[in-house]
Amino acid sequence: MVDQDIYRDMLKKQITDAFGKVVYTYTSHLKNMNILLEKQAHLKNTQLIISAIASGGIISAIFLDHFWLKLMSALISTCSTAINLYLKSSDFQEDASQHRAASDELWLVREDYLSLLTDFDTLPIKDIKEQRERLKQAVYEIDSTFPKTNSKSYSLAQQALKNDEEQFFSNKELNFLLPEHLRNK
Repeated sequence: MVDQDIYRDMLKKQITDAFGKVVYTYTSHLKNMNILLEKQAHLKNTQLIISAIASGGIISAIFLDHFWLKLMSALISTCSTAINLYLKSSDFQEDASQHRAASDELWLVREDYLSLLTDFDTLPIKDIKEQRERLKQAVYEIDSTFPKTNSKSYSLAQQALKNDEEQFFSNKELNFLLPEHLRNK
């Protein structure tokens, strides 16, 4: 039989590890959303530029009888059509929306894990185990409902969490966010 203190420590380590995984997944979904929206914006800007160049080339080809101008216009128009077809077949906005929804749901789970870790020492083991199972089920449902993130978004999340401390605040930052009458002096 495992000693109760040893078991509590093991339980806390497991919950802390699960919290870390949720924070990484939450941040990866946000990064994936940003990647998709940036890609969409880049492609739309490229689409506009190429369409403008193609239109100018076609107009020039009408008034000037240069074979190379007609050839360039045809190539640029083909590129424009390819980008248009790619944008039409890809739904960046919907995909980004799905990652946003996943991160929104994971935010609540993350906060519940933080609350569990905060209350951990005051709760009986039975309550801790029940909450752990509830949170595990919530993460499973989110993971099975929403699209997975990719390795690029995970790498960006890793950079943000490890080096930039993106999801956390220093005591000084937290104090500054409080209204003046609540700040530590």
